[in-house]
Amino acid sequence: MALALRCLRPLPSLLLRSSFAMGRGLPQAPRGCPAPLLEGCRQCVQQMLPSRQLATKKAKGKGQSQAKVNISAALVEDIINLEETSGDMQAVIEALKEDFSRNLNVRTSPGALDHITVVTKDGKFPLNQLGQISQKSPQLMIVNMTNFPESTAAAAKAIRESGMNLNPEVDGTVIRVPVPKVTREHRESLAKLAKQSTNKSKEALRKVRSKSITQVKKSKNNVSEDTIRLLEKQIQQMADEAAAEMDKLLAAKTKELLG
Repeated sequence: MALALRCLRPLPSLLLRSSFAMGRGLPQAPRGCPAPLLEGCRQCVQQMLPSRQLATKKAKGKGQSQAKVNISAALVEDIINLEETSGDMQAVIEALKEDFSRNLNVRTSPGALDHITVVTKDGKFPLNQLGQISQKSPQLMIVNMTNFPESTAAAAKAIRESGMNLNPEVDGTVIRVPVPKVTREHRESLAKLAKQSTNKSKEALRKVRSKSITQVKKSKNNVSEDTIRLLEKQIQQMADEAAAEMDKLLAAKTKELLG
């Protein structure tokens, strides 16, 4: 009885609040409130308001993070071959991995010279098809060009321009390749080359993306704008993921080179 009287004391103001609450659509008083006829006492209304506001904030938060686009390649095969686009992007990544493995190592080995491309009057050939590569000592590699003596100068030029920081010396049909010492400067030079290679690969990746988007836009007269937009977003998403993978490869290679 005493609890009911306490709720009835602020009757005038509560009546005004009650009509305001009804206009705003506030919820009814919860069960157990001692003054149900007044649409809930002041304490009940105050308890209900924060939960209403919190729910509104949560609702506003929904939908802020957009899901990734994942279009089935089979559904759009008449517009673009997404699997081919993915394959082209992956090929760029694999080429970067191969470049890191062959050309960017702290210690140069004979195997690192195998696939250096030599430009001759008869075409382009890997160095190991023109000369015999061996390691004379930890500080010296030898390329014997006896079988193709006319390509000796071209081979030396290819080694010098390989980006491996090598300075070959020609002695007849023999090319001596001093192995640089593993200094801090050499490590930093290799790390810069790794960064340059990554930038070139990203440029190749952008070309793949641009080519694919151009192909999609050619179908704008046959498909809806929403479809075109979703495909462009899908291709951009694929390119972003490939670029992120390249960044990871670069970070790992830089850590390896700098020690």
